[in-house]
Amino acid sequence: MKGKLYGIGVGPGDPELLTLKAKRILDEADIIAVPVKEAGEESTALEIIRPVVELEQKHLLEVVFRMAKDKEERKKCREAACRQLTAELSRGKNIAMITLGDVSVYSTYMYVNQYVAEHGFETEIIPGIPSFCSGAAVAQLPLMEGNESLVIVPSVRAEQQVEEAIAHYDNVVIMKAGGSIGRILELMKKYDRTESCATVISCVGMKDEYIGPLDPERTYSYFTTVIIKREKR
Repeated sequence: MKGKLYGIGVGPGDPELLTLKAKRILDEADIIAVPVKEAGEESTALEIIRPVVELEQKHLLEVVFRMAKDKEERKKCREAACRQLTAELSRGKNIAMITLGDVSVYSTYMYVNQYVAEHGFETEIIPGIPSFCSGAAVAQLPLMEGNESLVIVPSVRAEQQVEEAIAHYDNVVIMKAGGSIGRILELMKKYDRTESCATVISCVGMKDEYIGPLDPERTYSYFTTVIIKREKR
């Protein structure tokens, strides 16, 4: 009998934001697959579930997804990881693969889900709370109201997307924005949005959490999102 693969969104950082369904499946799974960029590195997703899931007797399977610049190298790495997972599924093992936030938001898991399903295995996706939703709640900000629009862009490295978003949309969420606060301020000024329209959400639910205004002098984590409103809240 073949095993089943679950993609588990573990939320933004606070273990209490893990859903009941996610916890049940993690408790029941034979294997918890832990994605990492390099072998042996610490996993933030694993640290999130550690306080609420009994891991001592669990088989933790490290799955490497290198963030190489070369597209072909990234593809080969994903395929190797998928073969690693399907080998365990073929042995009848149920696997829960954890990922930060929600599985459908910029997650490598979706590549895995497609590969595994195409190779004849059953899959299921368990949603998690995205960081920008959790951050908006902590900051007590509405992401959108009435007929307002909302756009989500991956980072300021997608320069054209970010500029178009700030120019044309009521509400803008910029993810992975930690190293680009200065550039965000420049674009806001260009399109007549004051600094008070933006809120930085960094390491939400983690020990270094910061919810506050844009500050170009501050050092921000990789886990930094900026929410930009049309007008000051």
